[in-house]
Amino acid sequence: MKYRALHSWDVTPEEARQFQNELRSQVVQTDRFGTINTVAGVDIGLKKDTALASVVVLSFPELQVVDSVVTESPVRFPYIPGLLSFREIPPLLTAFAALQTEPDLVIVDGQGIAHPRRFGLASHLGLILDKPTIGCAKSRLWGRYEEPGSEQGAYTYLTDKEEVIGAAIRTRANVRVVYVSIGHRISLDSARVWVLACCRGYRLPETTRYAHDAASGKPPRIRT
Repeated sequence: MKYRALHSWDVTPEEARQFQNELRSQVVQTDRFGTINTVAGVDIGLKKDTALASVVVLSFPELQVVDSVVTESPVRFPYIPGLLSFREIPPLLTAFAALQTEPDLVIVDGQGIAHPRRFGLASHLGLILDKPTIGCAKSRLWGRYEEPGSEQGAYTYLTDKEEVIGAAIRTRANVRVVYVSIGHRISLDSARVWVLACCRGYRLPETTRYAHDAASGKPPRIRT
């Protein structure tokens, strides 16, 4: 799978923030995709200074694994809140390059525009891959929200001042919300629908669950 080289990865934190500010205007916040037959999840596991990057591609709507890649790469950027993409995307690109099945949609365990500079991991990755991407994070990085109802599918908007930057969604009744935001080439309403469609009785979408297992050394069974 090919991707675009938008900038160098050998940057300081200050340069990384500058790239975020420069690139955020290129994020497309409307639906720019066709039929979705495959959805991918990504995750990073760490083994000392080595990143285990996983990309798992599932069929939709069956959500069965059709392709899975785990690669090992050195970690070259420190952990800094708000700059996670500069730490995780280089290893993930190595994994994407090894895929045999190109996904139609990518759901990222991280932020999209629900980010102080509106350019989190999902937006950054989507711009590089030129793919529709969704940020579906387990924890909130930025913004405020009111707790939604306890029923599955209930949601409230995540806002920063007067700007809507995401949604807090109850993917399963009486469990903690997840934080969904636009990554690239998708609207917030569509992102919310797709995250719920990829959940199968758990708090996290199947894309995230499979990718986490793969990055933890539990390769998923691939349909043949």
